[in-house]
Amino acid sequence: MNRPEPLPPLAPPAGMGPLPVGRWFLLAGTAVALVFALGVTAILIALTQTQGARETLVDVIDPTALHTLEISTALQAQEGAIRGYGLTTEQQYFQDYRQGMADERAATGQIAALLPRLPDPSALRSRMDRLTAAAAAWRRDYAEKIAAAVPKVGANAVNRDLGKVNVERFNDVRAALADQQDLLNRLHDLGRDRLQKGWRTIYVAVAVLVGSLALAVIGCTLIVRYVVVLPVARLARQVRAVATGDFDRELGVERPAELRELSGHVDGMRRRIVSEWRASEEARQQFAEQAKELRRSNGELEQFAYVASHDLQEPLRKVASFSQMLEQRYADQLDDRARQYIAFAVDGAKRMQLLINDLLDFSRVGRVGGELAPVASEDALDRALRNLDALLTDVDATVTRDDDLPEVVGSTLLLSQLFQNLVGNAVKFRGSEPPRIHIGAERDGGMWEFHCSDNGIGVDAKYADRIFLIFQRLHPRDVYPGSGIGLALCRKIVEYHGGRIWLDGGEGAGATFRWTLPVVGDPDD
Repeated sequence: MNRPEPLPPLAPPAGMGPLPVGRWFLLAGTAVALVFALGVTAILIALTQTQGARETLVDVIDPTALHTLEISTALQAQEGAIRGYGLTTEQQYFQDYRQGMADERAATGQIAALLPRLPDPSALRSRMDRLTAAAAAWRRDYAEKIAAAVPKVGANAVNRDLGKVNVERFNDVRAALADQQDLLNRLHDLGRDRLQKGWRTIYVAVAVLVGSLALAVIGCTLIVRYVVVLPVARLARQVRAVATGDFDRELGVERPAELRELSGHVDGMRRRIVSEWRASEEARQQFAEQAKELRRSNGELEQFAYVASHDLQEPLRKVASFSQMLEQRYADQLDDRARQYIAFAVDGAKRMQLLINDLLDFSRVGRVGGELAPVASEDALDRALRNLDALLTDVDATVTRDDDLPEVVGSTLLLSQLFQNLVGNAVKFRGSEPPRIHIGAERDGGMWEFHCSDNGIGVDAKYADRIFLIFQRLHPRDVYPGSGIGLALCRKIVEYHGGRIWLDGGEGAGATFRWTLPVVGDPDD
């Protein structure tokens, strides 16, 4: 069986060509990954900035404002304590004044430690310097003078002049505190704005991430729909149209690359199938015409068989009959040469009748004998041997067989004729000893292989093919009579049953013919 030629390669796509499905998803995944990376980076940067803003606000600005409030409280405590000390000369007030100074120094030291971490340390440092200078001027011009005058003058240390100085210098302190507090409030507001801005940035980045994920899902859905689902549906519609009879419908989708290649190959197969179908349709039409012609020819052959079996044989019988009557009536008037001529005419007529009968048998194979059915080969052999009983008895022939000859698929009439011809040939071409013939069979896959062996004169292997041709003889007619159709008829019968027949080229006297016949039922049983 010839294998069909492979389909030609597809034409390359124009331009960039359709992208494979994997490339579509790779591009979509790359875009989503890029957006995701940018969103994560923005979130990390916003978290870092927000963390810095929170630390600045909570750990620096707010403690600085608290320490500034402590300085204010300490200075007010000093002012009240030194005034009380000047009015009452009680030592407890002076101790409170000293404690206020200590608290002021402690708060100032805390602020000095926090100054480098402030957003604008120079501005707060200048205000701290102003506050420190104003507090020092107040203590120098008022508090220290009160403290020095109380041991000397007692309660008279506080007078109107020092009172004015106290008001002026402490107003400067209050102004410096207010200025520093305003600065810290502005820094607090800026830190709060930075913190809120950082949180807003985080919210926006998270929203972008969520949106990118949603877009990724939507994008993948669109890719699947427009790159896979719709092209597959379009290809399915095209295939369905072809399946319903529109064989000229071209198949093809442009994307993705895999479906384009698949549809191209399927369309190539469609074109090939349509082309071969049309060729087979033309061949079927030709076959139908040939079958019609063959039926006509078979009809003529049957008519010829009828003519051969009736119209031709009747004149031959007359020729033989009247020749014999001529010999009987005029025997005393005929010489030996005339009687020989009459014998030749009678023999020719009889041989012509035999030849016509053999040709009729040859032409009937496959047309006469009924349908093929399970047949017991033993029954067919017995029928053949009954037909040859007289011949076998005359030559003292012995025919043996295997114990159980198989059942085969065939025609009893034709198989009987097959056995009869093979056994008859074995008897005809016998040697000096009485004929001994053996029929056997053995299984060979889905066929039975039969053999017919004899002890006759045998057949030269170089004539193994020639002996199965019609009218082919290896011996003169006067030595071995016959028409030369017997083995040709055997081959036609065997081939009609789906088998083959051949001469076994084995060594030894005699000849062995082998042929195959189909097994009844499933060959695999």
